[in-house]
Amino acid sequence: MAKDAVGYALTALNKMASSSLLDKLGLRRVIERVAYSLTRTGFRVITTSARTFSSANKLDKPERLNAPGHAQGLFDLNITEEQQMMRDSVKSFASEVLRPRGEEADAAQATSDETLAAALELGLNFFAVPESLGGAASERSPVTTMLIAEDLAWGDMGQAVAILSPMSVANALTHWGSADQQARYLPAFAGEQPPKAAIAVTEPHLMFDPMKLKTRATREGDHYVLNGTKALVPLAAEAELFLVAAQTDSGPAVFIVEGGSEGLSAGEDPSMGIRASGQRPLILENVKVSAAQRLGSDDFDYRKFIDLGTLAWCALAVGNAQAVLDYVIPYCNERKAFGEPISHRQAVAFLIADMAIEVDAMRMLTWRAVSRAEQGKDFQREAYLARILVKEKAMKIGTDGVQLLGGHGFTHEYPVERWYRDLRAVGVLFGGLHL
Repeated sequence: MAKDAVGYALTALNKMASSSLLDKLGLRRVIERVAYSLTRTGFRVITTSARTFSSANKLDKPERLNAPGHAQGLFDLNITEEQQMMRDSVKSFASEVLRPRGEEADAAQATSDETLAAALELGLNFFAVPESLGGAASERSPVTTMLIAEDLAWGDMGQAVAILSPMSVANALTHWGSADQQARYLPAFAGEQPPKAAIAVTEPHLMFDPMKLKTRATREGDHYVLNGTKALVPLAAEAELFLVAAQTDSGPAVFIVEGGSEGLSAGEDPSMGIRASGQRPLILENVKVSAAQRLGSDDFDYRKFIDLGTLAWCALAVGNAQAVLDYVIPYCNERKAFGEPISHRQAVAFLIADMAIEVDAMRMLTWRAVSRAEQGKDFQREAYLARILVKEKAMKIGTDGVQLLGGHGFTHEYPVERWYRDLRAVGVLFGGLHL
């Protein structure tokens, strides 16, 4: 791959840095500062490089997937044989790949290419793209996506977000995209090397409300100009495609922004939790996009777009909270104090029982909301209730998990401290994901 100007400059500076002449001339600190500045500036510029997206086939109308058939009015907790097979595969992947690599990915603040390549073998992206556009999806099932999210997060929530982020963009394009938008972008997600992609909604200010955005999209002729900063965007430094929420004169909207667009860059602000997802700020400085890049048309419902993302985060929290519960039960049965397992103490046993009740309550509210969404029913109230319960109880379960492990819960040797940090994300994040 050819170097850009920044690459050549850094190569020259590195050669200079190895010379003893710098010390004799007293210039080493100057050169190091220049190299540091170039690295930061260059990184901001090159973080979001994109492939060339082009329409393989022109569509006369958008491809929309129908939801699976359901008995009207029933809340059915049974899953199909296909969904169970998918869960078995994903749970095995989470146990054998994500769980062992969790601490390493957290420390690196990134999900490894090996892990992402292994995740591609599950074929998740194919089930987000209609068959007519090269995928394998014949119907649209938020419930299936929810189950996948829950099981991936049981392995590791940060890596789960990195894996699900591109699939979420494909889901949103399938659900809302116009015919031209689908034809241009969706076939790439069904290819051998699908693009990394992310949804950018959250902003770095107090009491953030996704319905009142500070990122602005100003209409200028046949284009929009975007300005603002998004926070905690998964894969921000690597993604080739973004769905960016911005305020227009007519209300909130979502825009398709290709990586490498002029004025688009990724900042540097490491997060407390879900660090393996590579979250960073996404900075938009006079980013110009065509009016045709505004997601969807008259059928686009921004509120539902946000609520489906909220439920994805709820599903992740349920899976991670289940991981905490599954970990503390054998730990407390095996850990002895005063000659007996600490689980024999009522305070410990009751705390674990409360955790189990809370996990099931979180799961039931989330499943109910997603089930209504799949059936095409109104689910705003259910999504709101699920988020309220999940953000409170998920953080409590993380805290209780650390408490039950005592001093061990405060160390990197045990995964509970990482799960505690990950679970706290649910209360502050919007966007990033879409069922």
